[in-house]
Amino acid sequence: MIYQTGKTEFYIEGPSAVSIGKFDGLHRGHQKLIGRLLEQKKKGLQAVIFTFEKNPTRLLSGLSGKNILTNEERREMLEEAGIDCLLECPFVPEISHMEPEDFVKEILVHQMKAAYVAVGKDCGFGYRRRGDSAMLAGLGKEYGFQTEIVPKEQSHGQDISSSYIREALHEGNIPLANELLGYPYFVSGEVLHGHQIGRTLGLPTTNLLPPPDKLLPPNGVYLTRTVLEEGDFCGITNVGYKPTVGGETRKGVETYLFDYSGDLYGRFLKVEFLEFRRPERKFGSLDELKTQILSDVHWGKNVLKNEK
Repeated sequence: MIYQTGKTEFYIEGPSAVSIGKFDGLHRGHQKLIGRLLEQKKKGLQAVIFTFEKNPTRLLSGLSGKNILTNEERREMLEEAGIDCLLECPFVPEISHMEPEDFVKEILVHQMKAAYVAVGKDCGFGYRRRGDSAMLAGLGKEYGFQTEIVPKEQSHGQDISSSYIREALHEGNIPLANELLGYPYFVSGEVLHGHQIGRTLGLPTTNLLPPPDKLLPPNGVYLTRTVLEEGDFCGITNVGYKPTVGGETRKGVETYLFDYSGDLYGRFLKVEFLEFRRPERKFGSLDELKTQILSDVHWGKNVLKNEK
């Protein structure tokens, strides 16, 4: 997959099928749009996603500023899906102040060779999002590309959106978040060395330190599945600051795997969240902590047994 970021000028070779939007989370609604592009890819068009780079001033501004997927996670998922080109355009004045028709003419038609464009009904483009899906369809007729307005995916009588998913994650409602996403919410990264307290307790763990802009669920203990090259391994994951062992300054993701004994330091892995167990808390001693972890492990194994 061609991946371009930080550039305002990019040229696609040959006709393309394009979708424009934020694509944060790549949830079921986004997957529907991607499916439309892949249908056009079978007809000879290049499947292209156009989005904007994340605004760095919003990254730490609360729930709405956090990303369900990091840029790298999104890139990998789009590549696996079969997208040919991902364009992350910087949100600079020469682009953000473009009038809608200029955006269509200069970006979609001239630079991206759009022959087909798929968007949701709430699509907005151009200066202050003055362009909408109806305007896009009209401009498509004028400039010679087909426009498809794709209906929203819904769940529980509500449109699936990144905001809906953020609310579910904020509440610790992992099953709902996973249903809306269409895949398990996950955290990925390199396994780092921790304080090795788990090893001294006979419960060795993996430690990930997600970037500050990654949206994490509430501090607490979760049933998770860790994806490795050699297979998937379920376990118990703590999200938070490890208050019992002195605490951390950054929020981390620490996992005890039920049936794995190898060395994972330095490896990249993905931790998928399945169920919420309990909030994070500080225990009076390491013995109390170990007793609680063993109880969490027993609970997690029972959940998996009942699901089977």
